[in-house]
Amino acid sequence: MKVVCQGLELSDAVIKVTKAINGKSVSPILDGIKLTAKDDCLTLFATDLELAIEKKINAEVLVEGETVVPGKFFGELVKMLTNEQIELTLDENQKLKIKYTDGEVEKKCFSVEEYPELQRISSGGGFCILAKELKDLISKTIFSVSVDEGRPTLKGCLFEAEDYTISGVALDGYRLALVKKPLEQKADKTSIIVPARSLAELSRFLDDSDDIIHVKVENNFMMVDLEHTMIMTRLLSGDFINYRQIIPGECYTNIIINKDQFKNSLDRASILSRGEKNNLVKLDIKENVLYLISNSDDGANLKESIAINLSGKDMTIAFNSRYLLDCMKAIDDEFIKINLNTPVNPCVITPCDKEEYLYLILPVRMV
Repeated sequence: MKVVCQGLELSDAVIKVTKAINGKSVSPILDGIKLTAKDDCLTLFATDLELAIEKKINAEVLVEGETVVPGKFFGELVKMLTNEQIELTLDENQKLKIKYTDGEVEKKCFSVEEYPELQRISSGGGFCILAKELKDLISKTIFSVSVDEGRPTLKGCLFEAEDYTISGVALDGYRLALVKKPLEQKADKTSIIVPARSLAELSRFLDDSDDIIHVKVENNFMMVDLEHTMIMTRLLSGDFINYRQIIPGECYTNIIINKDQFKNSLDRASILSRGEKNNLVKLDIKENVLYLISNSDDGANLKESIAINLSGKDMTIAFNSRYLLDCMKAIDDEFIKINLNTPVNPCVITPCDKEEYLYLILPVRMV
């Protein structure tokens, strides 16, 4: 193998594919990056067998070939050569020579025959969605994913696609996020659980464009093929919680509130509640005013009032302020609807006039 490429492009590609290396592998070769030189293109590929990322860059391929270079070493070196033209040459002893303007480095590589080969998804089911819609779907749900190792299926987002709609669902036992987005083509009924880590990495590659993204699903894998980049992930197996039975059918106290005013008050209240048990904030709803109250153990107190439109009875209810803030940061609407039943039943946050999202949060019992 002998190939010439630009250091900046190579460094950027290395940074992207190394996101698929978790650093905890028992096999040293899985900490490596597979390099393939072919057809005026250098392809970089990395995987931990759960997530795989492939990135192609332009290159002058003098001799085709492939190898697996130690990832940490290669990444640290090329990020210092972004202004260089780099020549990579592999000899018959699997030693890679990295040549640049003022010098060269040699490094023993792994045999490519030892590197795992992941089967690509060539057909199968899936769905088509705009890049901006998929990115928004991920950002509006992923913060509600569980980190509990004992509940593996909740460490991912449930994607349910059917006809021209996809729903993304995440929950961690204290809150639930449900977001719906339109699809560009009619999809067969599809239900998959995608690991949160894989979605977070996929989101980094997505922009706010109207480009159509083809998401392919086959067996237990999902693949997204972007221009010059491929992301493939193993899906989580098992049954997701029946989230529909968690959502209250009807709420008898409903308030409409300005989202930014509510968020700004929560931001200020969280300064007091930060570090306190449950990050507690109290919402005291009386007539057409919501009083937001926060107290700290050192004697600091905050009370703010926000004008609301109330339908139903007065109520006092408490929440973990971080859970409320996470929702507010994800919502773009000017006004939102907060739906309540009792101080011990979950609240449901929805848009005022559409069904794009639903957030459910369990309250904190007040003593």
